[in-house]
Amino acid sequence: MSSCASEEATEKPFPAEAINAERIRSSMARLTSNSTDELEKLMAELERLQEFLKSETGRVQREIESVLDGIGIIIEAIAPWKTAALSSAQNSRANERDKFKRWP
Repeated sequence: MSSCASEEATEKPFPAEAINAERIRSSMARLTSNSTDELEKLMAELERLQEFLKSETGRVQREIESVLDGIGIIIEAIAPWKTAALSSAQNSRANERDKFKRWP
């Protein structure tokens, strides 16, 4: 009889352990499901951010090209003035030197 009692004693905790194990499995499935859903949402958000950054990079590059084109136009417009100012300054210096050469 003591043998039967010990078998019953060992068998009783087993169903409770099985229930606990099933609860743990169920909780793990729920947690991993939630984690997977959250990771998928995070990946989708990161992909949207990546697309946004790509579009912003393109926009900024186009703006930089536009500014550089504008600077090129300004340089072309100023170039004749700069050339005229330089030649005027050189003529002025040459005239000053000529004046000193003529001085007795």
